[in-house]
Amino acid sequence: MKQLELSEILNLVEYEKVRAARQREIVELKQARRVSVGRYLTFVFENRATVWFQIQEMVRAERIVDESRIAEEVEVYNALLPRPGELAATLMIEIAEATEIKPVLDRLLGIDTRDYVKMTVGPHVIVGEFETGHSDEERGKLSAVHFVRFALPPQARARFSTSEVALVVEHPNERARTVLSDETKRSLRGDLA
Repeated sequence: MKQLELSEILNLVEYEKVRAARQREIVELKQARRVSVGRYLTFVFENRATVWFQIQEMVRAERIVDESRIAEEVEVYNALLPRPGELAATLMIEIAEATEIKPVLDRLLGIDTRDYVKMTVGPHVIVGEFETGHSDEERGKLSAVHFVRFALPPQARARFSTSEVALVVEHPNERARTVLSDETKRSLRGDLA
Protein backbone atom coordinates (compact mmCIF):
# COMPACT_ATOMS: atom_id res chain seq x y z
CA MET A 1 0.00 0.00 0.00
CA LYS A 2 1.37 3.39 -0.99
CA GLN A 3 2.62 5.45 1.94
CA LEU A 4 0.94 8.76 2.73
CA GLU A 5 2.88 11.89 1.84
CA LEU A 6 3.11 15.20 3.67
CA SER A 7 1.46 16.94 0.69
CA GLU A 8 -1.74 14.92 1.30
CA ILE A 9 -2.24 16.37 4.78
CA LEU A 10 -4.51 19.41 4.88
CA ASN A 11 -3.74 22.46 6.97
CA LEU A 12 -6.03 23.14 9.92
CA VAL A 13 -8.27 25.59 8.06
CA GLU A 14 -8.74 23.38 5.00
CA TYR A 15 -9.34 20.30 7.13
CA GLU A 16 -12.09 22.02 9.15
CA LYS A 17 -13.94 22.68 5.87
CA VAL A 18 -14.11 18.96 5.02
CA ARG A 19 -13.90 17.35 8.46
CA ALA A 20 -17.58 16.54 8.99
CA ALA A 21 -17.94 14.88 5.57
CA ARG A 22 -14.68 12.95 5.92
CA GLN A 23 -15.62 11.84 9.42
CA ARG A 24 -18.91 10.40 8.11
CA GLU A 25 -17.02 8.59 5.32
CA ILE A 26 -14.52 7.08 7.76
CA VAL A 27 -17.23 5.97 10.19
CA GLU A 28 -18.99 4.20 7.31
CA LEU A 29 -15.74 2.70 6.01
CA LYS A 30 -14.73 1.44 9.45
CA GLN A 31 -18.05 -0.34 9.96
CA ALA A 32 -16.96 -2.94 7.42
CA ARG A 33 -13.40 -2.97 8.74
CA ARG A 34 -14.29 -3.42 12.44
CA VAL A 35 -14.42 -6.99 13.73
CA SER A 36 -15.28 -7.92 17.33
CA VAL A 37 -13.82 -11.15 18.68
CA GLY A 38 -14.94 -12.43 22.05
CA ARG A 39 -15.99 -10.20 24.91
CA TYR A 40 -13.35 -7.49 24.78
CA LEU A 41 -11.36 -7.52 21.54
CA THR A 42 -12.05 -5.32 18.53
CA PHE A 43 -9.88 -5.28 15.44
CA VAL A 44 -10.04 -2.26 13.12
CA PHE A 45 -8.22 -2.91 9.86
CA GLU A 46 -6.23 0.09 8.70
CA ASN A 47 -5.77 1.46 5.18
CA ARG A 48 -4.75 4.79 3.62
CA ALA A 49 -8.10 6.45 4.38
CA THR A 50 -8.19 5.42 8.06
CA VAL A 51 -4.56 6.42 8.61
CA TRP A 52 -5.00 9.74 6.78
CA PHE A 53 -7.94 10.50 9.05
CA GLN A 54 -5.93 9.63 12.18
CA ILE A 55 -3.13 11.97 11.10
CA GLN A 56 -5.59 14.78 10.37
CA GLU A 57 -7.28 14.31 13.72
CA MET A 58 -3.92 14.31 15.54
CA VAL A 59 -2.84 17.49 13.74
CA ARG A 60 -6.20 19.07 14.62
CA ALA A 61 -6.21 17.96 18.29
CA GLU A 62 -2.65 19.10 18.90
CA ARG A 63 -2.98 22.18 16.69
CA ILE A 64 0.17 21.23 14.79
CA VAL A 65 1.12 23.77 12.14
CA ASP A 66 4.87 23.20 11.87
CA GLU A 67 5.52 21.22 8.68
CA SER A 68 8.38 19.20 10.21
CA ARG A 69 6.14 18.07 13.08
CA ILE A 70 3.40 17.10 10.63
CA ALA A 71 6.00 15.15 8.63
CA GLU A 72 6.91 13.29 11.84
CA GLU A 73 3.26 12.35 12.36
CA VAL A 74 3.01 11.12 8.76
CA GLU A 75 6.09 8.97 9.28
CA VAL A 76 4.78 7.50 12.55
CA TYR A 77 1.31 6.74 11.19
CA ASN A 78 2.61 5.32 7.90
CA ALA A 79 3.91 2.43 10.01
CA LEU A 80 0.24 1.41 10.49
CA LEU A 81 -0.28 0.80 6.77
CA PRO A 82 -0.22 -2.80 5.60
CA ARG A 83 2.81 -3.85 3.57
CA PRO A 84 2.33 -5.85 0.34
CA GLY A 85 0.44 -9.09 1.05
CA GLU A 86 -0.54 -8.01 4.55
CA LEU A 87 -3.55 -6.93 6.50
CA ALA A 88 -2.86 -4.59 9.40
CA ALA A 89 -5.17 -3.80 12.29
CA THR A 90 -5.39 -1.82 15.46
CA LEU A 91 -6.49 -4.19 18.22
CA MET A 92 -8.40 -2.52 21.01
CA ILE A 93 -9.21 -4.16 24.30
CA GLU A 94 -12.55 -2.53 25.04
CA ILE A 95 -13.76 -2.70 28.62
CA ALA A 96 -16.96 -0.82 29.48
CA GLU A 97 -16.78 -0.98 33.29
CA ALA A 98 -13.99 1.08 34.84
CA THR A 99 -13.65 -1.38 37.74
CA GLU A 100 -13.00 -4.20 35.24
CA ILE A 101 -10.16 -2.52 33.30
CA LYS A 102 -7.22 -3.73 35.39
CA PRO A 103 -8.61 -7.24 36.05
CA VAL A 104 -9.36 -7.82 32.35
CA LEU A 105 -6.00 -6.46 31.20
CA ASP A 106 -4.29 -8.65 33.81
CA ARG A 107 -6.15 -11.73 32.48
CA LEU A 108 -5.14 -10.92 28.89
CA LEU A 109 -1.47 -10.35 29.67
CA GLY A 110 0.72 -11.90 27.00
CA ILE A 111 -1.90 -11.77 24.25
CA ASP A 112 0.58 -9.86 22.08
CA THR A 113 3.68 -11.93 22.84
CA ARG A 114 2.74 -15.44 21.74
CA ASP A 115 0.80 -17.11 18.92
CA TYR A 116 -2.56 -16.39 20.52
CA VAL A 117 -4.02 -14.21 17.75
CA LYS A 118 -4.48 -15.72 14.30
CA MET A 119 -6.31 -15.30 11.04
CA THR A 120 -7.52 -18.32 9.14
CA VAL A 121 -8.15 -18.28 5.41
CA GLY A 122 -9.63 -21.64 4.55
CA PRO A 123 -6.96 -24.14 5.67
CA HIS A 124 -4.26 -21.45 6.06
CA VAL A 125 -3.39 -20.20 9.54
CA ILE A 126 -1.61 -16.85 9.76
CA VAL A 127 -0.23 -15.87 13.17
CA GLY A 128 -0.55 -12.18 14.02
CA GLU A 129 2.69 -10.24 14.37
CA PHE A 130 2.39 -7.59 17.06
CA GLU A 131 4.25 -4.33 17.31
CA THR A 132 6.45 -4.55 20.39
CA GLY A 133 6.40 -2.24 23.38
CA HIS A 134 2.73 -2.46 24.32
CA SER A 135 3.10 -4.88 27.21
CA ASP A 136 5.52 -5.80 29.93
CA GLU A 137 4.84 -9.26 31.33
CA GLU A 138 7.50 -8.95 34.03
CA ARG A 139 5.75 -5.90 35.46
CA GLY A 140 2.27 -7.21 34.71
CA LYS A 141 1.32 -4.34 32.37
CA LEU A 142 -0.69 -4.57 29.17
CA SER A 143 -1.77 -1.70 26.95
CA ALA A 144 -5.39 -1.56 25.83
CA VAL A 145 -4.31 -0.72 22.25
CA HIS A 146 -2.08 -2.86 20.05
CA PHE A 147 -1.06 -3.03 16.43
CA VAL A 148 -1.04 -6.39 14.64
CA ARG A 149 -0.13 -7.54 11.13
CA PHE A 150 -1.21 -10.65 9.28
CA ALA A 151 1.23 -11.54 6.46
CA LEU A 152 -0.80 -13.73 4.12
CA PRO A 153 1.15 -16.18 1.97
CA PRO A 154 0.27 -16.18 -1.76
CA GLN A 155 -1.99 -19.24 -1.40
CA ALA A 156 -4.05 -17.56 1.34
CA ARG A 157 -4.31 -14.33 -0.66
CA ALA A 158 -5.54 -16.32 -3.67
CA ARG A 159 -8.27 -17.94 -1.54
CA PHE A 160 -9.22 -14.85 0.46
CA SER A 161 -12.33 -14.04 -1.60
CA THR A 162 -13.67 -17.57 -1.85
CA SER A 163 -12.76 -19.11 1.52
CA GLU A 164 -14.06 -18.62 5.02
CA VAL A 165 -11.85 -16.04 6.75
CA ALA A 166 -11.85 -15.80 10.54
CA LEU A 167 -10.06 -14.05 13.36
CA VAL A 168 -9.18 -16.48 16.13
CA VAL A 169 -8.01 -15.79 19.68
CA GLU A 170 -6.62 -18.71 21.68
CA HIS A 171 -5.36 -17.03 24.83
CA PRO A 172 -5.68 -19.18 27.99
CA ASN A 173 -8.14 -16.64 29.43
CA GLU A 174 -9.97 -15.64 26.23
CA ARG A 175 -10.91 -18.01 23.44
CA ALA A 176 -13.08 -16.78 20.59
CA ARG A 177 -13.53 -16.94 16.85
CA THR A 178 -15.30 -14.55 14.48
CA VAL A 179 -15.90 -15.24 10.79
CA LEU A 180 -15.44 -12.14 8.65
CA SER A 181 -18.54 -11.04 6.76
CA ASP A 182 -18.54 -10.84 2.97
CA GLU A 183 -18.68 -7.04 3.32
CA THR A 184 -15.55 -7.06 5.50
CA LYS A 185 -13.72 -9.37 3.12
CA ARG A 186 -14.62 -7.09 0.17
CA SER A 187 -13.30 -4.08 2.07
CA LEU A 188 -10.04 -5.84 2.96
CA ARG A 189 -9.37 -7.32 -0.48
CA GLY A 190 -8.04 -3.99 -1.71
CA ASP A 191 -5.44 -3.97 1.07
CA LEU A 192 -3.96 -7.20 -0.26
CA ALA A 193 -3.55 -5.91 -3.83
